[in-house]
Amino acid sequence: MTTRLYFSDSYLTQFDAAVQAREDGGTRIVLDRTAFYPASGGQPCDSGSLNGIGVIDVIDEADTIVHVLERPLDPCDRVQGRIDWPRRFDHMQQHSGQHLLSAVFDSLYGYKTLSFHMGADSSTIDLDTPSLEPARLREAEARANELVSLNSPVSVSFEDAATVRDLRKESGREGTLRIVTIDGFDRSACGGTHVRATGEIGAVLLRRVEKIRGGSRVEFVCGLRAAMRARADFDALSHAARLFSAQLEEVPALIAAQIEQAKESEKARRRLALELASARGRDLYTAAAPDAARMRRHLERLDAALGDELRATAQSYCAQPLAVFIAASANPPSVLMASSADSGLDAGSLLKEALAAAGGKGGGNARLAQGSLPSPEALESLLAHLTAQ
Repeated sequence: MTTRLYFSDSYLTQFDAAVQAREDGGTRIVLDRTAFYPASGGQPCDSGSLNGIGVIDVIDEADTIVHVLERPLDPCDRVQGRIDWPRRFDHMQQHSGQHLLSAVFDSLYGYKTLSFHMGADSSTIDLDTPSLEPARLREAEARANELVSLNSPVSVSFEDAATVRDLRKESGREGTLRIVTIDGFDRSACGGTHVRATGEIGAVLLRRVEKIRGGSRVEFVCGLRAAMRARADFDALSHAARLFSAQLEEVPALIAAQIEQAKESEKARRRLALELASARGRDLYTAAAPDAARMRRHLERLDAALGDELRATAQSYCAQPLAVFIAASANPPSVLMASSADSGLDAGSLLKEALAAAGGKGGGNARLAQGSLPSPEALESLLAHLTAQ
């Protein structure tokens, strides 16, 4: 059994311990006691070292904790452990911040926390509400920061599961529970590492909300992470403001105006492109020589996908009398066929029949049809059939 020193002191960064087991050539070490927190309950494991060798993973295996090392530990009876304090304190800030936020959402709106995950850059809590309005998000953030400013004590106690009272969420475990209490505001069963007072959580910043499995996932950062994220956000906004030669607060409106202008420009571009495609269709028809049946046929090969502009060209071409327009692309293998009303050809029926014979699929109407084929060879076979019509 491994005694978990972090249970009683999250601020312990150095300790010595006896080696109980040395596995996998000395890269997996079990100690009689440890300050290293194993990954559990949404919180990542600690990092640090044993006798100067880096600890890259900490695994909870029932009553023991396994320390996975970056290289083998020489045979020895005792080791000195060192905790990576910046990582540990960051985790303490995020985890205590999660308790605070979960209690705030519960007390303000009755939203229960379903799960918690602490990532390398941000953390999330999943709430049992299908939506979370921006106004409520801001109110919860303000309340959490107000509680941080009170610097209320955060304490750890060990209580019997049969008699414990006033937990925000029932534990479901038996025996002795480790209870983390934010004085006057929250009591939760938890095995994680926590700060001593809410003031040490630092600023709480709620970043975004997304829908997840019928609930709402809230992304947040606390303490030093919040400061770094706020700095990065400010730098990005400042850069955007310089690009616009504007004040920070003017950037959202300017971006919205640019987006709207870009949409209008794209509409104009597409309109002109379709007009140009239609004009090209008329020019192609004029340049095409009638065959013996006075039919003007055009076959066009492309390397790109068959798009709206090509369809506009085909329709313009076949708006003229006695006209057939066929276009083919090898990438991906596809074909388009158009025919004039007086051509006597039903483009949809002809192409559908040819596609079926070549293993392709598609369709359309009597004047315009389009389809795809499984291979360039199938495309060439289909074109040979269509051009013979």
